[in-house]
Amino acid sequence: MKNFVRSVLIAAALSLGVALAPPAAAQTTLKVVMHSDLKTFDPIWSGAYIVRNHGYMVWDTLFAMDEKFQIKPQMVEKYETSADGLTWTFTLRDGLEWHDGKPVTAEDCVASIKRWAVRDSMGQKLAQSVGEYKIIDAKTFQIVLKDKFGLMLESLGKPSVVVPFMMPKRLADTDPFKAIDEVVGSGPFIFKKDEWKPGEKVVYVKNPKYKPRVEPASGMAGGKVVKLDRVEWLWIPDAQTQVNALINGEIDMLETVPNDLMSLLEKDKGVTLIKGSVGFQYVFRMNWLNPPFNNPKIRQAAMMALNQEDFLKGIIGDARFYRTCKALFPCGSPLATDAGMAGLIEGNAAKARDMLKEAGYDGTVIAIPHPTDLTVIANMGPIAKALLEKAGFKVELLPSDWTTVVNRLTTKKGPPSEGGWSAFSTAWSHIDILDPVMAPYLVATCDKARPGWPCDEKMEKLRDAYARESDPARKKAIAEEVQLYNREIVTHVQLGEWFAVTAMRKNVTIDGEPPPVPVFWGVSKK
Repeated sequence: MKNFVRSVLIAAALSLGVALAPPAAAQTTLKVVMHSDLKTFDPIWSGAYIVRNHGYMVWDTLFAMDEKFQIKPQMVEKYETSADGLTWTFTLRDGLEWHDGKPVTAEDCVASIKRWAVRDSMGQKLAQSVGEYKIIDAKTFQIVLKDKFGLMLESLGKPSVVVPFMMPKRLADTDPFKAIDEVVGSGPFIFKKDEWKPGEKVVYVKNPKYKPRVEPASGMAGGKVVKLDRVEWLWIPDAQTQVNALINGEIDMLETVPNDLMSLLEKDKGVTLIKGSVGFQYVFRMNWLNPPFNNPKIRQAAMMALNQEDFLKGIIGDARFYRTCKALFPCGSPLATDAGMAGLIEGNAAKARDMLKEAGYDGTVIAIPHPTDLTVIANMGPIAKALLEKAGFKVELLPSDWTTVVNRLTTKKGPPSEGGWSAFSTAWSHIDILDPVMAPYLVATCDKARPGWPCDEKMEKLRDAYARESDPARKKAIAEEVQLYNREIVTHVQLGEWFAVTAMRKNVTIDGEPPPVPVFWGVSKK
């Protein structure tokens, strides 16, 4: 009887001209809650990590850093350096194509490097040494230097803010201080702008034309093999709701687990927790343009008043995931040292109060933008306020969401009465602060510096010396000198280190060691 019914159905289908075929394979969709909502697209214009993460989904880089912190070719097939070290020649891989179907060219890459170099700390140092860019052919270009630059590959393979992503020339020609509003990359995923809903959802689909490198993925380098058809970033502002969604299987991954809710996920047999392989450094950044932090003595007093232990306990809480570290560069890294830091960042309110009196502090209110929606830094403002007020500062918190905070920091140079700000707290990944040239908050180029706008000739000379130096021992000595000098001018205050924890359902797996930036190649879902 069953065979008879099946025969009748087949005959009916054929009579209607319907071809029978096996059902289409179901799309594999990964649903993730990231640490923040995405509200802007341009990773060159914005320093926010969520925008950097977005950048890695859709754009690619000439070079990339592997898990051993070595720089490897990515879009580049081969490169060579002249005997005098002044001419670098780069040839692109075959088959690189933009999402709009046009080939990636040397001209695109040169335009992208030029735009990136305006906004990035390493890029600015590279630009100072560049004599000219030469287009050799469609796939080959040269960077001709006026003088030697010891960080060429480290700059072009910079793994985090600001990442030198390659873009089509028509986008790369955009003013570096204006955000692009179109997303066309050559990377492993395609951004679905038609499905983007700010405050709700960001969607990426697999780029079917992307050609991964043949090497295994390692860190940010190697073959970017995509095993998912679709990735959705779903924005859930409330931390408890995020965790419940993961436990209930409504999402597949949570980029950053709130520390006060860690125990709930540790008990859940359907969830895997992964401690990040690379840590973060909390920092307190002051605005040099406006009172009271236009006075270096008052910046020094703030360093004396702040206390690493208070921040780490108040935000992270679990000692498994934080450590005090007075070094300006990450503890455990080649340049880490505690030179000159004795007695600092320990919350000495009495000493700070004396320093304020000596500096002539007049009670000017410190206005601190305070992001309430970003769990990993949401408590930094209240803790800073308590410590600074204990030392005699007057402090006001300015609560808003993180994206609004970023816009305020990057666009408002005037006093708080005109929408500006006095200081703020944030965190930098260790891969952003490995040396004096890379570290964004050590840039002291006045108007060209990042928000905070430090202006100091000696600091820039030290950073220049580091960029030119090739001897490791001498580089370490320069880095220590930078730390000692920063104690005097205080571009920012380092507030200890912590490690993020990612949670995912048991049916989600990651190939090899998780990279230092949350990317979604090498991720599978059963």
